[in-house]
Amino acid sequence: MTHTARRIGRTLALVLPVVMVLSGTLAVTSVPWAAHNSESQVLTASAQDVPKRAEARTPHDVLRDRLLVELREKDPGVALTDLQRSVEGRPSLARHCMSIAKALGRAAVEQYGPTRAHRFSRPVCDTSFASGVAQFS
Repeated sequence: MTHTARRIGRTLALVLPVVMVLSGTLAVTSVPWAAHNSESQVLTASAQDVPKRAEARTPHDVLRDRLLVELREKDPGVALTDLQRSVEGRPSLARHCMSIAKALGRAAVEQYGPTRAHRFSRPVCDTSFASGVAQFS
């Protein structure tokens, strides 16, 4: 008796999860919002807002553009200091710090030339500014 009960229990333990996953998958695919025609899709209404979202700028793009303007108006040292302060104030920008510093290095080379631009180098974002200066010299 106990042997038969164990056997049934093991069979159910193996079969039940498979049946539940399959029935859940079939239930999700049969709902109206999963249809392939565009008339019944819920996402159709939000798809019209894509151009508005594309115009929205990310914080690191805004920061980079502001720092490039600051570099042109003042000097790269001021822009690098502001970059460091911005990253310290908003840690989510840290992953973009290297690319922003590299862009500042490129702009410094364009404005001051490679020799003079290299004088502004400092250890902000793992010396990415110096790397940008060297790369675009």
